[in-house]
Amino acid sequence: MTAIIALCTCPDAQTGQRIATLLVEERLAACVNRLPGLISTYRWQGLLHRDEEQLLIIKTTRERFDALRERIVALHPYELPEVIALDIAAAHAPYLAWIEAQTRRAGT
Repeated sequence: MTAIIALCTCPDAQTGQRIATLLVEERLAACVNRLPGLISTYRWQGLLHRDEEQLLIIKTTRERFDALRERIVALHPYELPEVIALDIAAAHAPYLAWIEAQTRRAGT
């Protein structure tokens, strides 16, 4: 298995907490960090926006990413949620093993 970091922005702490909790409960993520106070500037439907958001930093595996992405899209209030995966170039091997163990499907 290959560990990755996934990023997702949320409109508020309540949404971020709900998504983070479900991802970990459903073993789609080993850990989710929530960073408040993020300000995003972007263009949406022809208008410039600047919104306060919360960033989710999600530790998972490449093998679980498709299911994680589908679950976030289903849970998220945004029409087009951000779900981006980044490769982990190097890490503490026992931590990577922990990510893999925590995201293993039940019964495997």
